[in-house]
Amino acid sequence: MQSSSEKSPLKPALGMLKSPSLAELGDLGESMHAMATKLYPLCRSITGEGLRETLRMIGERIPLEYTNIPSGTQAFDWTLPKEWTIREAWIKDPTGKKVIDFKDFNLHVVGYSTPIHTQLSLSDLRPHLHSIPDQPDWIPYRNSFYKEAWGFCLSQNHLDSLEEGQYEICIDSDLHDGHLSYAECFLPGSSSEEVLISTHVCHPSLANDNLSGIVVATELARHLASIDHRLSYRFLFIPSIIGSIAWLWKNENKLSNIHHGLTLALLGDSGFSNYKRSRRGNAAIDIAVEHVLKHSGQNYEIRDFAPWGYDERQYCSPGFNLPVGCFTRTPNGCFPEYHTSGDNLDFIKAEALADSLQKCMDVFKILEGNQSYVNTSPKGEPRLGHRVAYKGFTGKGGLARDDFSLLWVLNQSDGTKSLLDIAERAAYPFAAIRDAANALEACGLLKLKEEV
Repeated sequence: MQSSSEKSPLKPALGMLKSPSLAELGDLGESMHAMATKLYPLCRSITGEGLRETLRMIGERIPLEYTNIPSGTQAFDWTLPKEWTIREAWIKDPTGKKVIDFKDFNLHVVGYSTPIHTQLSLSDLRPHLHSIPDQPDWIPYRNSFYKEAWGFCLSQNHLDSLEEGQYEICIDSDLHDGHLSYAECFLPGSSSEEVLISTHVCHPSLANDNLSGIVVATELARHLASIDHRLSYRFLFIPSIIGSIAWLWKNENKLSNIHHGLTLALLGDSGFSNYKRSRRGNAAIDIAVEHVLKHSGQNYEIRDFAPWGYDERQYCSPGFNLPVGCFTRTPNGCFPEYHTSGDNLDFIKAEALADSLQKCMDVFKILEGNQSYVNTSPKGEPRLGHRVAYKGFTGKGGLARDDFSLLWVLNQSDGTKSLLDIAERAAYPFAAIRDAANALEACGLLKLKEEV
């Protein structure tokens, strides 16, 4: 990894990048869907080999630093759990035929199931069988992370087909002292100000929740690693809730560097983009994401912060109050496939992954280019015609938008407002305001606030 002083001049700065073409976006979408397809079969949980194998596969695409924290470690109010290992699990009917087999599909077993090998009547077995009566073809995702239990999941139609009799049940698993594992990719910029991007990697074969977040975060990191950037970027690939708590506990001394943050999840479905604001509600990340969505020409929804959802609620807990929002498409619990076998590879779309990736890139472009300036000629409007491309009044409808952008930037650049503040007040796309600032800085009419 190059230091900021060694960066090649051949690499373009993030704020100057052009948007990918439709063909490039299409290729990126297909590539991300292909990565999700490779990850889909792995049996992930909040600990264990399936999670670590997922991290290793991500590490084949981007540079990762791996962390393992021993089971039993106290992290704030939580004790890190024992590691779960599962080798096989099945149910045999009275004829000896396997009617449920973990090897066929890893959602069949309740996550963190304790070991058992016994025989039960169907009536005694039923309390340990989970289905969705309203969605009779789908298998639910269930877990029991912090309460020792065991169980199986199956479709309601499958459950209804089971006949009375004695069933043999086997779950070959164990809970042992091991490690909680996570990985991070840190991409230093010329500034120590960090953007935190967090995505959970603990769910088994669920495509939207959260292979979609994993592949979009990985592609973002891969892209940022190839270009120069002003800000520093820290990507976290963590088990949900306990992973972010463990990371915060271990890295409390680094948190002052985090100026912006996003949790990424549910980015592959066909719904429109959705953003949940940080606890602060008016952080730069909140304004930047809303700006991108507002100027996207697509439907979107902005929600206020609420203390549930994904890991943003840990980053936004009152003891930290980090500026971290949550970017999704259809929110968790708001689509019928959520936490079921219906959330499969057919449910996520390459074009939705590409669109989510593009919007994240657009947000980062704003954060990269969002600086505050001071007008060096603030007494009256300076003459622009001989300095920049300025048409002025034509008598045929007033000023062009490019001219208005120049005037907005000059008028508002008193050192108290950022370019994003100006774009929001002018109701112009950030790119137009950024281009105007570049032109005005080049001819000496603007200086960065810190240079004045």
